[in-house]
Amino acid sequence: MRAVVQRVSEASVRIDGKIHSKIQRGLLVLLGIEESDTVEDLVWLAAKLVNMRIFADDQGMMNKSLSDVMGEMLIVSQFTLYASTRKGNRPSFIRAAKPEYAAKLYEMFCAQVYRELSREPKTGVFGADMQVSLVNDGPVTILVDTKTKE
Repeated sequence: MRAVVQRVSEASVRIDGKIHSKIQRGLLVLLGIEESDTVEDLVWLAAKLVNMRIFADDQGMMNKSLSDVMGEMLIVSQFTLYASTRKGNRPSFIRAAKPEYAAKLYEMFCAQVYRELSREPKTGVFGADMQVSLVNDGPVTILVDTKTKE
């Protein structure tokens, strides 16, 4: 699994021109799933994101986690995170998981975040054409990959 994690002061997902989900202070997570991803990957990633200390403490240092600041999480599936641009000018998405498998892991990931965070994350709609808006706070953007554990 790959995640692009952005600390936000607000973020939203629109589908067909209507707001589907919206958060205030928290994390926007763009989540890519590949065929080799497992339940162990999603459990590790959920814990990593909920506990990642990227929010400022009273001294302005990044010492607080999403849990610490009672922040929200918005999770959006994004198979394009597994784009390969090695050959030609048209990206290949061969490494991205097939929709049936990816949808299952996406739902399981959202459920695992709920268990870790003790509140429900907001989500996009798997496979939908979505417009994602955000105000990146910092800006802070971090890439996390379960295969390299970084």
